Amino acid sequence: MTYAERLRVAVRYTFAVSGGHLSAFLSSLSMLGLVMAIALLIIVLSVMNGFDKEMRERILSLVPHITLYAELDAGEWEEGAADIARFPGVEDASPFVEFDALLLRGRDIETARGIGLDTTHAGTGARLLQYLAPEQAQRFATEPDGIVVGAGLADKLDLKPGDAVTLIVPGRGGLGVTEPTQFKRVNLTAVLETGTELDQGIALVPLALASQLAGLAGGVSGYRVTTGDLFGVRDLAWSLLSTLPPGYFSTNWMMTHGNLYAAIQLSRDLVSILLFSIIAVAAFNVVSSLVLVVLNKRSNIAILLTLGASGRDIAWIFLLQGAMIGAVGVLIGSVLGILGSLAVPAVVERLEALLGLRFLSTDVYPVAFLPVDVLSRDVLLVAATAFAMCILAAVYPARRAARLAPAMVLNQER
Repeated sequence: MTYAERLRVAVRYTFAVSGGHLSAFLSSLSMLGLVMAIALLIIVLSVMNGFDKEMRERILSLVPHITLYAELDAGEWEEGAADIARFPGVEDASPFVEFDALLLRGRDIETARGIGLDTTHAGTGARLLQYLAPEQAQRFATEPDGIVVGAGLADKLDLKPGDAVTLIVPGRGGLGVTEPTQFKRVNLTAVLETGTELDQGIALVPLALASQLAGLAGGVSGYRVTTGDLFGVRDLAWSLLSTLPPGYFSTNWMMTHGNLYAAIQLSRDLVSILLFSIIAVAAFNVVSSLVLVVLNKRSNIAILLTLGASGRDIAWIFLLQGAMIGAVGVLIGSVLGILGSLAVPAVVERLEALLGLRFLSTDVYPVAFLPVDVLSRDVLLVAATAFAMCILAAVYPARRAARLAPAMVLNQER
C-alpha cells in the first residue's frame, strides 16, 4: 500500500463518513477526552503563571528587595544612600523610616505599618506612588501632614481622601526609659490600591513626619534597596554588609515573601503533575478505543491482508489514526485552553458582580484578582506531550492489528 492509501483508510476509520459509525464514535470520544484534558491543563497553568508573574512584577516591585537597617542621624544618611546606590548590582537605595502605628477615627481603630518615604528617590516608594493619580502623588509630596493608606485600611475605617485621622505611634523604649506616645492629626491625601496584600496594612507618610513620629529627630531607619537580580539578594546583602560600617543588619524579600513564592511554585508543579495524569488517562482512552476498532474491523483488516497489504501497512494505518486523534484533540484543546485562559478574569469578575462577593481578597490572598499569563512554551509542552502520548497509545493496537491471521478471521466470519 502507498502512503496515500494508508492515510485514506486511516481517515475513513477515524472520521468514518459512511459505514463506520462505531469507529467514528470511539474516535470522537477519545478526541473529546483529550480536548478537555488539554484545555483544562492550559487554563490552570496560565492561572498559576499569572500568580507567579504578579508575584515577580507587581508584589516584588512594591517591596524592597533588600532592607538595610541602621538608625542614621540626619547628617549621614544622604551620603550613605549615594554610596550604596553606586554598589555593583544595586539599582536604587532610598532612605526610609518604619514604625508601628494605630489609626484612630471616631471609635474605630486599626493597626498599620507606617513607612516614611523620601519622594525624591525613584525606589520602591516611588513605585508605590505610581498607583496614585498624578495630582494625588504631587499633593502627598508637598503636604507635610499628609498620609496615604491602603484600600483595605480605608474600607475598615470608612476613610475618603480629605478626611482627617489620628495617627498614634508608641514611644520607643530602651535602658529603662520609654518615650511618650506620639499623637498626630493627619489628613488623608489618597487611598492606595495596588491590588496586593499591601493594601491591608500600609500607611505612607512623608519622611520628615515619619522621622519625627518615630523619635529619630530627622534620622532614618535605614535604606530600601532594589536590584535587578531577584534571586541573588542574599549574596548582594552580604556583600553590602561587608562594606558598610558596623551596626547594620539586613533582610531581603526571600525572608518576607519567599515562602509565598515557593508555595506558588510548588502548587504549580503539583497541579501540573495532576493534570498531566489526566492527559495520560485520555491517552489510555485512545488505546481502548483503537483496540475496540481493531475488534470491530477484524474482517476489513483480514480482507486488506488477503488483497496484498502487509502487517506493516495495517500497523501504519492505526498509528496514523492515533496521530490524527492526537492532532485534532491537541489543536482544538489548545485553542480552547488559550481562549478559556483569556476569558477567565472576565468570567470571575462577572461572577463576583452577580453573586455580590469577592473570590479573592488581599487579607487572605496575595492579590485581589485572578491573574492569567498564557505562555507559549507551556502550550507547546502540553501539546507535544499529549500528541506523543497518543502516538505511543496507538502502538499496541497497531501491533495487534498487524498480527491478525486473515484466514482464521475470515473463517470465523463465515
